Amino acid sequence: MSTIRRNILVAMVALFALPGMAWAETQWQEGEHYTVVSPAVRVGPTDQVIVTEFFWYGCGHCYTFEPMLQAWKKSLPEGSRLQPSPAAWNDGMKLHAKAYFTAETLDVLEPMHDAIFKAMHVERNRLGSKSAIRELFVSNGVAAGDFDRAFDSFGVNSQVSQAEARARSAKISGTPSVLVNGKYLIEARKAGSQANMLKIAEFLVQQELANKS
Repeated sequence: MSTIRRNILVAMVALFALPGMAWAETQWQEGEHYTVVSPAVRVGPTDQVIVTEFFWYGCGHCYTFEPMLQAWKKSLPEGSRLQPSPAAWNDGMKLHAKAYFTAETLDVLEPMHDAIFKAMHVERNRLGSKSAIRELFVSNGVAAGDFDRAFDSFGVNSQVSQAEARARSAKISGTPSVLVNGKYLIEARKAGSQANMLKIAEFLVQQELANKS
């Protein structure tokens, strides 16, 4: 191929690529589709891009978002990971946040996370007390004594306090909300839909990973 033809081909490829590149860069706009959090929130190891999901078990929108989020989680690129964080701005939510961290502490999060959502939104069980939560854990194979020790432990209470502070620092206004790398807050109201929340999160994860390289 002659030098002239090669230069023409390169120019044509660049010409057709530019609109796609511009679209990718301008589709999601800071302030319009997501919010920059300043100062940034400490969410985990700095060598990874952490995607924090703020949720509440009693939130119907969180219940519908959960299967979408879990499917999306599988496509996260290397160097990034999803980190759920229960919202806890009142006593009822703190009770459910303790249920989450209890399940995590006992290494039964995989069955219990779905079981808690199902209890509240399918079985209409409000899980409004420790005894109701204990009963659900026991019915899913957790020993009552193990539940009690974890639920009332310093570690679980500390994690709830940290989750509460994290949500306050991120200035979330509702659930579900997604925070990318402690810097970018994505909420359905601005994103337009739950599906868009994940598209924006993917865009920002890729952006953060590129900045680390």
